[in-house]
Amino acid sequence: MVKIIVDCFGGDRSPSANIEGSLMALDCMPDVSLVLTGDSDIIAKELEGKKFDSSRIGIVHAPEVIDCNEKPTDAIRLKKNSSMMKAVALLRGDDAGEYAGMVSLGSTGALVAASMLRIGRLRGVIRPAFCPVLPTMKGGVIGICDSGANVDITPDYLQQFAIMGSLYMQKVYGIENPRVGLLNIGVEEEKGDNLRKEAYALLKNTPEINFAGNMEAREALSGDFDLVVCDGFAGNILIKSTEGACLEMLKKLKTDINSSFINKIGALFMYKMFMKEKAFMDYQNYGGSPLLGTVKTVVKGHGSSKATAVMKCIEQVYKTETGSLNSSIEQKLEEITGASV
Repeated sequence: MVKIIVDCFGGDRSPSANIEGSLMALDCMPDVSLVLTGDSDIIAKELEGKKFDSSRIGIVHAPEVIDCNEKPTDAIRLKKNSSMMKAVALLRGDDAGEYAGMVSLGSTGALVAASMLRIGRLRGVIRPAFCPVLPTMKGGVIGICDSGANVDITPDYLQQFAIMGSLYMQKVYGIENPRVGLLNIGVEEEKGDNLRKEAYALLKNTPEINFAGNMEAREALSGDFDLVVCDGFAGNILIKSTEGACLEMLKKLKTDINSSFINKIGALFMYKMFMKEKAFMDYQNYGGSPLLGTVKTVVKGHGSSKATAVMKCIEQVYKTETGSLNSSIEQKLEEITGASV
């Protein structure tokens, strides 16, 4: 049985979306059990009247909630009884290896700080990195590593992001030999600042990855790459601008359809196609961002996640655990760098 912790508070739709998504995960993954952290009275009330196997759900009382506006270091120090920090504490004290990891929709800053300071890094990892995915025009997905955990980086960081991200895309999404791109302002080798030029040379000479060269932001959804490596600042902008553009295009399409009777009639004939494209562009269907490189798997979901996204986040933890991603990362880094601490 794979045991996963779900922080039930901190999101825009918490705790309802967290709990509903958790029950969906139990239905989809029969070998998963969950521990829900948060106000036990509220969680129990949300579970009333719902059908589920009570032996596969536990509740850990945590009456406090970390607000996204709080300073991360203060939040993790002062709010030890928050739903997020209770989840982190369970992972930190898990000497017997009972838990596979956790899911949280709460403060990104607090989650990163808590993961670094309380849970810790895998052997050989310089800095953990977020790696969410986006859909591509060829029906696959592309990972974005990093997307917000590390703003100031070095070429060595990007090399590790490429190694960890490649293993993640292989273990969780079944992509053999993922094509890795370096986010840059042009595709030519000499493009970019000194950091990008040094990183290009380093990635080019890292045989453990399938480096495909520089990638411009407009190519993210092309399907020509399986993973893009970048600093967390640029990666976060890439993710949010792409998601925002897709959402605005859907709004524009809806406005145009409603603008005339003829358009409405035409839309009726194309309804199935429109629904397919809507699902394709909806980030709710792709889960959250795993923080690659931590001792235990941590997945950060969008604050606006609905139940489906929460279920997908739980699935990401499950696949990471069953695919032995963390041990693979440690092994690969040790092969490359001889890391032993």
